[in-house]
Amino acid sequence: MDKKINWGIIGLGKIAHKFAADLNLSDNAVLYGVASRDFAKAERFKNEYNSVKSYRSYEALADDPDIDIVYVATPHVFHFENAMMCLKKGKSVLCEKPMGMNSEQVKSLIEEARRRNLFLMEGIWTRFIPATEKLLELIDEGVIGKLISVRADFGFKSSFDSESRIFNKKLGAGSLLDIGIYPVYLSLLLLGIPKNIKAFARMTKTDVDSYCAMLFDYENGSKANLESTIEADTPVEGYIYGSKGSIKMHSRFHHTERLTISINGNSETLEMKIEGNGYVYEIDEANQCLANNQTESEKLPLSTTIDLIKTLEGVMEEIGLNYEGYISNP
Repeated sequence: MDKKINWGIIGLGKIAHKFAADLNLSDNAVLYGVASRDFAKAERFKNEYNSVKSYRSYEALADDPDIDIVYVATPHVFHFENAMMCLKKGKSVLCEKPMGMNSEQVKSLIEEARRRNLFLMEGIWTRFIPATEKLLELIDEGVIGKLISVRADFGFKSSFDSESRIFNKKLGAGSLLDIGIYPVYLSLLLLGIPKNIKAFARMTKTDVDSYCAMLFDYENGSKANLESTIEADTPVEGYIYGSKGSIKMHSRFHHTERLTISINGNSETLEMKIEGNGYVYEIDEANQCLANNQTESEKLPLSTTIDLIKTLEGVMEEIGLNYEGYISNP
């Protein structure tokens, strides 16, 4: 690439720290600006990760003509308004998952990006890590035969705090949108859109799901058995079963470094180390797309983001989870 891509970050929480560290690992990226409502926080972040600038507001960052793309790392419920603001100010956007709280929000962001000919991508880092790339290669080669089923879980034990982003409905809380999105995405990546969705959940006092079990049925007869919870630590593994064998995605499957292929009682484990925190791969994908004047990634197209939010909405309808009154629609 002839020109490095200048990145801005809005929302300077835990994930933004990991992302900023990986931005500094990319040969084609510059951490140009960071913004927080708390300017002292932005200054500390700037100094820690060698950002060129810091800003007192998200809008000020998005107004800077030197920034090419903005990483939106705010709480779920603010993704739509923050990403839309950046797009309207002419900035390409990498938005943390989920891109929106419902399909209306996601479609509106996609329409805005296309209208302005800007790059837009959902931040599903799982798609770009080396082990996922290898998994898709093995499946495409027919190593385990025709896919029969996918099983994946994601759970961690969290102490109840009604004001935290994990439990506060005003922040888009609940296990499904926070971590259940990873098993759902894996099923979508491998099996496509389910024909039927069955789901069961346990709800918190704040009316979000603390446990969600999902069973997806597909036209070709394959199945996905998925689970998310903030009540307990679970293995966080993925299993893909085919007519000839299986592949295990070792913990934590959404950024795994190990795949075990099992066929006829014989097993082989492949090791694929991740660079940095694992975000550098999606960073490089976005950099490449911008350098090539692409408005979306071929590996994670916007159609997949639509399919994902619609699948999540199907689960939400099954378990009686909705955020009406807590979110703004386009």
